[in-house]
Amino acid sequence: MENRMNAEGTRALLLRHCRAYPQMQAQDLLKFLYQSVFGCEHLVSSPETAVGSIAGEYAALGGTGRGGCAAEPLDGGYSRVPLACLGEGLGADTLGKLFVLSAGLEKGSVTELRRKLETAGELARQGALPFGAEEFRRAVSRWEAEGFPALHHSDAFRAAYRPAYRVIANRYIPFLPLFAALDKRRAAGRTAVAIEGGSASGKSTLGGLLEKLYGCTVFHMDDFFLQPAQRTPERLAEAGGNVDRERFLKEVLLPLRRGETVYYRKFDCSSMSLGEAEEVRPGRLTVIEGAYSMHPALAACYDLSVFLEISPARQRERILRRNTPQMAQRFFNEWIPLENAYFEKTDVKARCGLVIPVG
Repeated sequence: MENRMNAEGTRALLLRHCRAYPQMQAQDLLKFLYQSVFGCEHLVSSPETAVGSIAGEYAALGGTGRGGCAAEPLDGGYSRVPLACLGEGLGADTLGKLFVLSAGLEKGSVTELRRKLETAGELARQGALPFGAEEFRRAVSRWEAEGFPALHHSDAFRAAYRPAYRVIANRYIPFLPLFAALDKRRAAGRTAVAIEGGSASGKSTLGGLLEKLYGCTVFHMDDFFLQPAQRTPERLAEAGGNVDRERFLKEVLLPLRRGETVYYRKFDCSSMSLGEAEEVRPGRLTVIEGAYSMHPALAACYDLSVFLEISPARQRERILRRNTPQMAQRFFNEWIPLENAYFEKTDVKARCGLVIPVG
């Protein structure tokens, strides 16, 4: 059943690709399948080299590119991101780093590639491709004899479509609008970003990615749980009342707005007390991740905000996979209802500048 569903997905993507590029050759379809399985086919010697190559190629295009900024999905865990995105605010250095990160991910297998080639061969025999079945068979045979190496686009494809893109892992694609917004603000001075969303929506993961891309400081709202004396029925009844927003504002956000060094204390759940003060010197970008970061009492302190939207089914799946049954029930019975009440009563999603569906 799974193999049949995968084959149907491959078939649909190949047909869509052929409609988009009717002058493609067999070589170009093989390249599409190679990238679908293995992602980046180029050796990446260094991030600097990747960034320089992207900037130079974009300059050679005269600041243009085919098809706008929309990523073109491949048949796997990757997409082609057009260099035209640089004209929409995305920085060449950011795209270059995403390219390097994508190149370092685990790749697919030749077995997977062969399955996709079988589906493509069936389409060729049915006359559904821009070239004949015999031409495709010969191209596959030559490619297989060479060990399935990386391929270039055909001359005909280059002449017709001037392809200019980088292959990026799909896990990064939803966040391209956020990266572009951050890159646009680089010349504006210091920037503070809030990442909101429910449990298991990927807030911490996104914060870690931004740290890799931008070398920024990341603060976590989980470090500001209420101390025992603050956990009164009245406080917990407030929308967003189960986080120490007053201390977070005083110790982190207000010093950040003034450009001052931050001294803050993390809440230790094991001892139910505050730790020693930690010193953080603010850089050009600061990220605050966690539910309640966009509480109305804090929202004015941010320059950008993003809400990560996850479906209840996907949220439940992730929580069950990551936690013991006992801990998962605390999410379902305690923490998620509190988050949902806060989201609804304070209209967090509508107040965030970007809403990104995840999962």
